[in-house]
Amino acid sequence: MNSITRTFEHHGATKAITKTTLALAVAVALNFPAEVLAAEVQLPRIDVVGEDGQAIAKQPGSVAIIDEEQLAIMQPLSTQDALKSVPGIVVREEEGYGFIPNIGMRGLNPNRSQKLLVLEDGVPVAPGLFLANDSYYSPRIERMESIEVLKGAAGLRYGPTTIGGVINYKTKKPEEGAKVTAKAGSNGYRLLGLDAGGTAPSGEAIGGISLVKAKGDGFRNNAFDMTDIMLKGGMAIGENQWIGAKLTRYENEINTSYVGLRPNEFKNDPTKNPAPNDYFLTDRTAFDINHEWQINDAIKLNTLLYTSQFTRDYWRREVGSRSADGTTFVPCDGGAYCMNGNNRTFEMMGLDSRLNINYAGFGIKNEAEIGVRLHSDKLNNTKLRSKTDPNARSGDLTTDDTQKARGIAFYGQNRFVVNERVAITPGLRIESYNQTRKDELTSVSGKSSTTEVMPGLGATWQIAPQAQLFAGTFKAFSPAMVATAISGGGVDQQLDAERSTNFELGVRGKAQRLNYEATAFRMDFSNQIVPQSESGGVGTTVTNAGATLNQGLEGAIGYDLGAGWGVDANATWVPTAKYNSTKIVGGIDRNGNRLPYAPELTANLSVSYRVGGLKTSLGTYHVSRQFVDTENTVVESADGRRGVIPAYTTFDLNARYAVDKRLSVFGTVRNLTDRKYIASRNPDGIFPGAERNFEVGVSYKF
Repeated sequence: MNSITRTFEHHGATKAITKTTLALAVAVALNFPAEVLAAEVQLPRIDVVGEDGQAIAKQPGSVAIIDEEQLAIMQPLSTQDALKSVPGIVVREEEGYGFIPNIGMRGLNPNRSQKLLVLEDGVPVAPGLFLANDSYYSPRIERMESIEVLKGAAGLRYGPTTIGGVINYKTKKPEEGAKVTAKAGSNGYRLLGLDAGGTAPSGEAIGGISLVKAKGDGFRNNAFDMTDIMLKGGMAIGENQWIGAKLTRYENEINTSYVGLRPNEFKNDPTKNPAPNDYFLTDRTAFDINHEWQINDAIKLNTLLYTSQFTRDYWRREVGSRSADGTTFVPCDGGAYCMNGNNRTFEMMGLDSRLNINYAGFGIKNEAEIGVRLHSDKLNNTKLRSKTDPNARSGDLTTDDTQKARGIAFYGQNRFVVNERVAITPGLRIESYNQTRKDELTSVSGKSSTTEVMPGLGATWQIAPQAQLFAGTFKAFSPAMVATAISGGGVDQQLDAERSTNFELGVRGKAQRLNYEATAFRMDFSNQIVPQSESGGVGTTVTNAGATLNQGLEGAIGYDLGAGWGVDANATWVPTAKYNSTKIVGGIDRNGNRLPYAPELTANLSVSYRVGGLKTSLGTYHVSRQFVDTENTVVESADGRRGVIPAYTTFDLNARYAVDKRLSVFGTVRNLTDRKYIASRNPDGIFPGAERNFEVGVSYKF
């Protein structure tokens, strides 16, 4: 392999970067002459955690990293599927493939991943930060090299919406050569992937392409057709500056719906598609540029410019009635609206710049970070309705709503390295933003502005070579989002922002063959928003839930048994996830009730074996029972939208064999025992977990 590596200090850590292709196109596009290029190139990026062993030790909060080797063994179906293995996280399945991710953390509702911040290479994945933090899209796991999960006070560096934590998907670095991957599996699933890269003729620019094309009939006869393309590259500018650029394009057409199964449908045919006319159509184009300037040995400046455009067209039949046997839709006979196009177009742009300074002060070492972010969102929300065509893609315009938001954020933290064992990190984030809204049909408009001040304090203490204590507290904030602030009937719910005080105390370390982390957490909300949009559950009436309390324990442990055997386990116990307010809504007192989609226990156990080129694992995933509504209804309703979700446990078997350095074959069987279970009762009815399914595949590197 023709590659060049260079090491450099990144947040005090040594990081190796491997050279590769296509960024010659970046050099041409940016019009840099060859003489300004240096002989050494790296791809700058804003990491949430970092890559060396000390990066985790510097974080005054819980950290989980799923690396490239783990992803290769797990063979996850999606980023959401991979995150099931992280303590503290619970997912809510919808269409089965994780295209529409629902990720929750520490007892927070996973609805559209609204309670946490999801990034890709430091760039927001959601279509908007101040208008709609809903995750209508998820980048494909096939083009990721690792996933970082950060909780606690350290998340203030990124905000807003870091109440639960921060997830950062890190895309693959381009590599010399080309690799082709092919997969096939149950329900007509097939995937073709291409990763190709190289160096420019001058040897001073790198880049590559990652292409994923997948089709399938779906777990509930909800076929999809997805394409995901990434172009990525970079170059050096002189001796101490680097620039990188990435362009992604995503398209997907999914025959899925808000409408789930009714109780008798679930019993008789859990693979049925109850709404065959409904389609979720998405396309997204995103571009970002990263610049890194190593001003001197102690000062570094990183600047990220990002932009994206995202379109989500959701065509759904109008529901007429629901019964235990099924759903009846409004007939398309011209008498009433029968088909709705709930269509949204988002535009997002931002600039994030961070200055890192290492200095001596107060008689000790200090590591400071100062940042500013400018961000803008725009949303056009329309509804097109037809009375005659069940497959309509046009119709009468009945809603046309434009919303805009602009924000500026300042952040600063200083890590005081008291001695070799103790470090204290105070931080402060200020978010100031304004929102405007205009009904294009009536010309009625309004505006609002908000400024939030969020302090935080974290600390680490290396009490022994094998153990480090960490602790932190911070004020968390999440603005009220348009997608949750508007009901299914189009009524503005006048939501307040979410605010909470979060605490965390934990221990982590390594001892010979053992590695571990355990954390106690508490999230004390003055106001938690309970979703009211259809995605959060039809019939939900509470929006501003008032005070709520989430607290519990999470832990992870890994042990090398020797002779190629290993075991990894983690669990999250949330004994308290409750309404903690005397607020009465609709005449109902919910004080003390458990929050929806907050299982008391989630757990993973995986046993692995490695010998030669063979890597295998057998894993189990357990989720305890969950309530789906604020009233904690236990008995299943006739339409299946209410009632407890029973606990379930599934098993996955994975194997991967490297024939040689170029050729690998792999396979996986998910839900090995073919457990029939309910994954969700939202948005509207029963959504079954995926039945037993398999995949086999091969990859070859040229």
